Amino acid sequence: MPTRESPATVDGAARAASFTDVFLPAWLDIALPAGEGPAPVVEELPDKGGPSTTLAQARTAFFLAHLGHLGGKPRLIDAARRINGFITRYLRDPDGGCVFAVNPDGLRIGSIEATTRRTYDQTFVLLALVTLRRADPEAVSEEEIELCWSFIENSLTDTANAALWENDRMAAAGAQPGDLRAQNPHMHMLEAVLQCLELTGDPVWADRARALVRAGERFFFDPATGAVREFVGHDLVPIDTVDGNRREPGHQYEWAWLLMRYADLTGDESARRFVGPMADFAAAHGWQTEGPMAGALFDALSADGRVTEATHLLWPLTEAGKYFAALARDTGDPAAGEKAREIADVIFGRYFAPGDQPSWVNQFDAQGNVTWDAGLSRLLYHVGIFVAEGASAGLWPLTSSDRAAG
Repeated sequence: MPTRESPATVDGAARAASFTDVFLPAWLDIALPAGEGPAPVVEELPDKGGPSTTLAQARTAFFLAHLGHLGGKPRLIDAARRINGFITRYLRDPDGGCVFAVNPDGLRIGSIEATTRRTYDQTFVLLALVTLRRADPEAVSEEEIELCWSFIENSLTDTANAALWENDRMAAAGAQPGDLRAQNPHMHMLEAVLQCLELTGDPVWADRARALVRAGERFFFDPATGAVREFVGHDLVPIDTVDGNRREPGHQYEWAWLLMRYADLTGDESARRFVGPMADFAAAHGWQTEGPMAGALFDALSADGRVTEATHLLWPLTEAGKYFAALARDTGDPAAGEKAREIADVIFGRYFAPGDQPSWVNQFDAQGNVTWDAGLSRLLYHVGIFVAEGASAGLWPLTSSDRAAG
């Protein structure tokens, strides 16, 4: 495993600026088979040859299309088109729902787990479709986007509560005592719907976004602390259990970022009242301030702010970075911009290999030891959107070629 650098010696802004046009092409050289037809990206590096999941494929197609379009990078758009072609051909059912996983050659897996259509996964399919259509209108039709939404609306929506089921099997059977209902599908569906609103301008997506924000307020935003619950019970009622008391700092920042975007896109300023309490809860309890992992977020807290998982995944930092970058862009707050740059230093100095090598790790313990060394492809979505948000805020150029031109 390549030696990691100290965040204090890394120019995270420079590494962020080279992510789109240096890191990603090098990664695609080894992560996507050569050729022109539909193909899956590897799930992780080193490649263990496991199943190809809708989650990893759709996330990757989305962020490649997004960065490819913003940065004018045809290779990234072409890669997104090929990955989406694999999703369409092998993972998608005729009703528009996508199964959890297939073999890398496209052969279906007969297990219940593999054939379940998860709401969480479907959010990224919608993100990929609408974003790829903007990047390459010939790659995705409006009918495909509507088919995807039809499946979400008709097969994954708990209409009695204006919430989302976890998957199509729960939708068919109903939630049973002991089942958990998660905030995560609602959060990422809001992300997808806001992307649809921004890229299409169709006000129907604003109505759909509004319903998801209301579901968050009703079921997942804890009025006592302002923090986001990870799970509630089968009936969407809070539960006093380990799962029910779980709070993840990364999701506080992710929801805060989305609610800011929601307010910007819809004009519904009332949603901003939730942003401060979420960010304040994470700021008060979520950051490691000492030792080799200073500047990283804890993976999980309890409802009262106690650290319950003193490990440090990569993705929570990217969500905090997105929040501070957006805050810097929207308010001009220099402290928020500096915080986003510091986060970039930690991400690219601690989690990524030196230089622009396509190598990274997923998690460290409190002592700075790697506890999960997989380079998961689905994590690059988090990094890519953080890079794009930082560029939007003027914290770094979107590509290193932009830096050279400037």
